[in-house]
Amino acid sequence: MGRPREFDTDQALESAMRVFWARGYEAASLAELTAAMGITKTSMYAAFGNKEELFRKALQRYGAGPAAYAMRALGEPTARAVAVAFLRGAVRTTTPPGGPTGCLTVQGALASSDDGRPVHDLLVDWRNDAGVRLEERFRRAVAEGDLPPGADPRRLARFIMTMGFGVAVQAANGLGPAELDEIVDTALLAWPS
Repeated sequence: MGRPREFDTDQALESAMRVFWARGYEAASLAELTAAMGITKTSMYAAFGNKEELFRKALQRYGAGPAAYAMRALGEPTARAVAVAFLRGAVRTTTPPGGPTGCLTVQGALASSDDGRPVHDLLVDWRNDAGVRLEERFRRAVAEGDLPPGADPRRLARFIMTMGFGVAVQAANGLGPAELDEIVDTALLAWPS
């Protein structure tokens, strides 16, 4: 019978998520990850698998935690409210007090070697799935008469996704919530009436 774990796996995964969020997948070394998690490499492998598996688990945690705003936004009563909730959520998530700036799904795939390609592809799929969900929500808004008949749900979804990820890049560049909210305000001027 193996020895019981002497660390909190939930807290260790939270720490790993924050390292990946701040450094990206490739730049986060095993030494940096295990130091932040407060465990040895052997314990990391036993609890979480290899680095890629750890990243996948960290991404799930990110999606259910900091990035959950995207799914919540889809439940807003109007298409405009969806767009506002999505973009304001991006601002809040990418500029947390005392936390990493930017977006784990953007930072995680900025530099990608052949070895990191599976993670790059995972993040592309993750971001594309969010865009598809927005498009579906905007299609429903057109069908319900919430958006004008000539509104293009795919174009609107791509616009909101581009603005959301642009917010993340600008947050990583050092812009704060007030400046990013001004960008969101400007973007919303283009919303169809």
